Amino acid sequence: MERLNRGVVAVRTGNNVFVSWRLLALDPSGIGFNLYRSANGGTAVKLNSAVLTGGTNFTDNSANLTQQNVYYVRPVISGVEQAASSTFRLAANAADKPCFTVPLRPGPAIHFAWVGDLDGDGEYDYIVDRLDYNGGGCRIEAYKRDGTFLWDVDYGPNSVNMNNISPGAATIDVGHWDGVTVYDLDQDGKAEVITKIANGVRFGDGNTWTNSSNTRQWMAVLDGQTGALKSYVTIPQDYSSVGPLACNLGIGYLNGTNPSIIGKFKNRNADGSFNMMICAFRYNGSTTTVQWKWLRGSSAAPDGHQIRIIDVDGNGTDEICEIGFCLNSNGTLRYSLAGQGVVHGDRTHIGKLDPNRAGMQGYAVQQDNPSGLQEYYYDANTGAILWKHIGAVADVGRGAAGDIDPRYNGFEVWSFGGVYNGPTNTKLTDDPARPYPNFRLWWDGDLLSENLNDEKIEKWNYTTSTFSRLVTMWNFDGATGSDRGAPMFYGDILGDWREEVIVTNADFSQLVIFTTNVPTSTRLYTLAHNPAYRNCMTIKGYMQSHHLDYFLGNGMATPPAPSIAYAGPGLTPGTVMAALATAKAAVTPELQINPNPIQGGTLAVRVKVPQAADYTFTISGMQGQVVFQKRLGKLAAGDFKTNIDINAVKLPAGTYVVGMQTKTGVLSTRVIKL
Repeated sequence: MERLNRGVVAVRTGNNVFVSWRLLALDPSGIGFNLYRSANGGTAVKLNSAVLTGGTNFTDNSANLTQQNVYYVRPVISGVEQAASSTFRLAANAADKPCFTVPLRPGPAIHFAWVGDLDGDGEYDYIVDRLDYNGGGCRIEAYKRDGTFLWDVDYGPNSVNMNNISPGAATIDVGHWDGVTVYDLDQDGKAEVITKIANGVRFGDGNTWTNSSNTRQWMAVLDGQTGALKSYVTIPQDYSSVGPLACNLGIGYLNGTNPSIIGKFKNRNADGSFNMMICAFRYNGSTTTVQWKWLRGSSAAPDGHQIRIIDVDGNGTDEICEIGFCLNSNGTLRYSLAGQGVVHGDRTHIGKLDPNRAGMQGYAVQQDNPSGLQEYYYDANTGAILWKHIGAVADVGRGAAGDIDPRYNGFEVWSFGGVYNGPTNTKLTDDPARPYPNFRLWWDGDLLSENLNDEKIEKWNYTTSTFSRLVTMWNFDGATGSDRGAPMFYGDILGDWREEVIVTNADFSQLVIFTTNVPTSTRLYTLAHNPAYRNCMTIKGYMQSHHLDYFLGNGMATPPAPSIAYAGPGLTPGTVMAALATAKAAVTPELQINPNPIQGGTLAVRVKVPQAADYTFTISGMQGQVVFQKRLGKLAAGDFKTNIDINAVKLPAGTYVVGMQTKTGVLSTRVIKL
């Protein structure tokens, strides 16, 4: 995954400046930070008197706001200050607002934005689309994070047809189709831009793709810095006789190590029915190949308006999930929900919704289900529906999932029928006494979710079944949203673990990026380093909430570091596993387990206890389910050794997290069971 920098961001709040920055997934557990400010280009001064070891944010109440202020952090590891991070500049006399702007070239409407580190500096840059509904077709434009224009791609005459259901061969970003995503495919530290192309597409370097057919299509990989074509492969033509394919794109790790491009393709037959194909593509740094394709054909596999790419069984490889079926990482059908009465619908959520149940859970809503099925909650690994709600036949349309009531464990789910606790199916409110079911957002200082809808961020008041407005976006910089109450992008791209929201101003001349200005003591690694969440950031369709592979909500446990390695120069597919092993070892050098891989029997545990406390030894699956625990009692600070007999637990082969837990935190490392 990306070798991110610290993502320092600063916004004015009243007479102070709120600054936040990233904790990275593979940071040592004891890492701290010093925060520095330079005013008007002068010598930087340290703002904190003691190393900052709590939440990665700070309120600067001593800045002269009439001057330009530049902020950066230096990590502190074992008392030694490390290199400075990238900087963030807060302009002199900056307005009091929870956002900042990025300038863009003049142009037509923007529907979507994507993020990726195009230049390898460890910070996210931006790709935006341009949709000219007056016959000009589609473009994308690339910008560095400061608004410096890099290049554009003109999709040409085959993008002029912007029909929401059956668009032109090169059309992007209409209806629930996208046709673009951004990710570092070859793991060199710089993101590529992935897009479908057809005859007439002009690339960022001025070259034009030409072919005698106006319906044939290819999957193209573009250089993120220049927009030049790097590689391409023909999109399978099983349904080409019907016409061009519209598509959704996303990224997943089908072998657990290397990213793949996942594409969902559809076109419409004369009788109104749809053909559907899902394909996986792999770019290895020089060539792009089709890994597999899956054709729905006549099989019962209901789809919706977005794909979910997530490891539902915890084995380290991603599955591809739709609202009514799931494919294994090798492209075979894992399960279909059609036999349990599921048909097409608009919203589906998959993530760690229940902290007390193994694996991932799903929640989805239905459109005009003939049985009256309106919404359902299910086991995302097996497809077993755990509960369902039946009512009048209706297009439910929207559904959301997030922890909005701390009185109940796990996420709540809500559509237009009221709010339910997902794990227990307990009804908490009736409609309309509920938030609008659009997006879950982490914005304020607690662990509960906020609600994002139609340029408003709101907080659910669970005791009164009402909500409070936190941010009205259109009050700042002329901010305006995309369609369906959705922004152009949202996700954790700056600062600490809270999420940013990207919209534009009314004439599409700038991005308006909203970032929290609320302090928090909660310390979590950046959500962009969580595999499930990062996959979500690559997917559009009808935009829906991003989810994690661990539970983030009230009463949560400290999440283990994810099983990732950082991409960058010198990291090739052949060295990824070695880098991963090194990264894992760097996460928690305080905790050592021998032997590793384990085969059962007795584990030799050695730990450097950071402070005296009561400790419990645990072994957990990769989805957080505890499979073994032993209370060790109060341990003194310093080196501690013990042997632990695990003969009583029958661990299947796989990867596990070993933890030393206290009430205030956890030391963890990974072990492999052969």
